[in-house]
Amino acid sequence: MQPKNLRTAAAALACLAALALHSAHAASAPSCLIPSAWTALDRAPFRTVPENELLTDMARREVVLLGEHHDDDDHHRWQLQTLAALHLLRPNMAIGFEMFPRRVQTVLDRWVAGDLTVKQFLEQAEWNKVWNTPPELYLPLFEFARINRIPMMALNVDSSLNKAVREKGWDSVPEVQREGVGRAAPPSDAYRDFLFDVYRMHAMHAAKGAKSEKASKSDSAFRNFVESQTTWDRAMAEALARRANAVQGSDKPLVVGIMGSGHIRFNYGVPFQLRDLGIKNVGTMMALSPEMDCKEIRPGMVNVAFGLPPQAEPAPEPPRLGVRLEENEGAVRIIDVGAGSLAEKSGLKNGDRLLEVGGTAVTASGAVVAAVRGQPAGTWLPMRIKRGDETLDLVIKFPVRR
Repeated sequence: MQPKNLRTAAAALACLAALALHSAHAASAPSCLIPSAWTALDRAPFRTVPENELLTDMARREVVLLGEHHDDDDHHRWQLQTLAALHLLRPNMAIGFEMFPRRVQTVLDRWVAGDLTVKQFLEQAEWNKVWNTPPELYLPLFEFARINRIPMMALNVDSSLNKAVREKGWDSVPEVQREGVGRAAPPSDAYRDFLFDVYRMHAMHAAKGAKSEKASKSDSAFRNFVESQTTWDRAMAEALARRANAVQGSDKPLVVGIMGSGHIRFNYGVPFQLRDLGIKNVGTMMALSPEMDCKEIRPGMVNVAFGLPPQAEPAPEPPRLGVRLEENEGAVRIIDVGAGSLAEKSGLKNGDRLLEVGGTAVTASGAVVAAVRGQPAGTWLPMRIKRGDETLDLVIKFPVRR
């Protein structure tokens, strides 16, 4: 979902989608999905759909959107499988990617034409700048497009546009800075409610522990936030619609969009904007865990969902700071910080005295080790330290396990 300075909002959007789709449930909870099968979710009761029937229907659409959790390997494997099946049924295809801003479109064209190596492609497309997910997850999709000479489209806009809308509102952004994007259709009340939850998470992340006023739907900041998100949706919808309308008749391509599931759920985002642009025959598809509780799957979430079978994973190693500690008369100090360690990346240094970890006073090294080992991946652990005469607050950001 995200040019670099949109990552916080994108992470919140993805987090909300994940919470809605993967809430904890009892082992005995009933499932609505069958592993390795397609289930129609457009209306209740849900029903399993034969693969050939489903894919034939989707291949007849104007635009098909494949939602994803960006860092889930199986989601991208499923996308590749679905792309291959749709391409077999309708070889005239174009694939749009949320991952790329419009300004790198010529790089995508050169990649599909076979003019660039993988390294050149990723460097010239500025992958490490515009996206924050390992390229290995997406390379099979890019290679599929290259091998089959399927046009790739950059669906996103530059981060500066979204940032400007978020800070000032759409009307305050000069037209020359809008990259040709039109005003988004006003979102539904349901989408505004969803975005308000995202906004609150985004605001809490931005505050980083600082005192902040309670978020309100009447805030101008929230209004700007909604406009920035719908501008995001609109930009992708316009790029997809433009390709879908470029040719009419029997030569009309099937246009497929690869994007975060938060942009397609319940037709709130991109599908809504596509219909406002006159693209009515839109298909939405998503991969979901078959272990999900039926109560977490609601009619209209997407047209169809593929039940991903479970995959055994090795038990994760407990997190480590990469330091050696010294305990002396109730004081715990760092005596060695490992090169390249999480501690070094977080700003800890030799000689620092640990005063608090996670808000709890430090009196023993064992308590520090226990606090670190018990920290879930992808979370933050605040630390207060004494460095010389200075008291500092640092945050240890534990990476997400892949």
